[in-house]
Amino acid sequence: MSEEWRAQFDAEVSFANGGGLRTEGFRLDIPGQEISDEDLAGLLVRHLGLLMVAEVRISNKTLIQEPHKGGRGVTGGRPGSDAGRRLVELSHVIRDGMTTLPGWPGPRITEWLSREASRANYAPGTEFQVTRVDMIANTGTYLDSPAHRWADGADLSGLPLDRLADLPGIVVRVPTGTRAVDRLMLAPYDVAGRAVLLQTGWDAHFGTDRYGAPEAPYLTGDAARALADAGAALVGIDSINIDDMSPAAAGERPAHSVLLAAGIPIVEHLTGLGALPPDGFRFTAAPPLVAGMGTFPVRAFAVLDT
Repeated sequence: MSEEWRAQFDAEVSFANGGGLRTEGFRLDIPGQEISDEDLAGLLVRHLGLLMVAEVRISNKTLIQEPHKGGRGVTGGRPGSDAGRRLVELSHVIRDGMTTLPGWPGPRITEWLSREASRANYAPGTEFQVTRVDMIANTGTYLDSPAHRWADGADLSGLPLDRLADLPGIVVRVPTGTRAVDRLMLAPYDVAGRAVLLQTGWDAHFGTDRYGAPEAPYLTGDAARALADAGAALVGIDSINIDDMSPAAAGERPAHSVLLAAGIPIVEHLTGLGALPPDGFRFTAAPPLVAGMGTFPVRAFAVLDT
């Protein structure tokens, strides 16, 4: 068991709206063997839930090695850690000139304000850099809103957060070599209210000519209807498109049409789904709140309880 420390101290608290309080011999869990008066004051304010504090004066501080008693200021382990959770990245990095969809323009990332030029605007030793990005909305890992397919559908600004963030998720492992993810493949899963993520393994080809090949995996229209009927909250895939992109599809997009008509957002070009368990995680893929846009890149990720 690691060493745990507590601070014993006196404190005088004054409030911005008048009044104050004093403590003597107060003991409080601290995250390590040392702590400054300033950090200890912050822990005291959080622990007691004090509002409108103007000043905290610490005196007679001593540090004591003894087990933590619990509190809102210290949760155990190193400061800022959360031993019970793990974050999993599920997005491709957006880079200057990258290819997401073959034949579609890649992003151009340039410097709008350099650090050197910014120095004329600020005090000596202070500088900033501002970057400009010119790109189509379908870049990297991105989300489709209903407005992407339907003229009267909700755009990015019309999507509720409960369709985008902190969703219970499940991963459907698609057997290698399978192209069409059909209704029968989804039958074993309870998808109601969940983010349904299709792991095809096609993300391994991202950025190569193979990624846009006709044999890329996709979701069938019948399977999309099954997901919509069952109440899926969001559907994602680690392939180039949730629909069949081969010439045989003749440009039809049944999965997009069905899911987006039902108000179910779609996330395409996911990656790293192999790092997730089949279920027991939370999924987030929230784009900026932009009116008039139907698609936009997202930082998709999962939170696992470990």
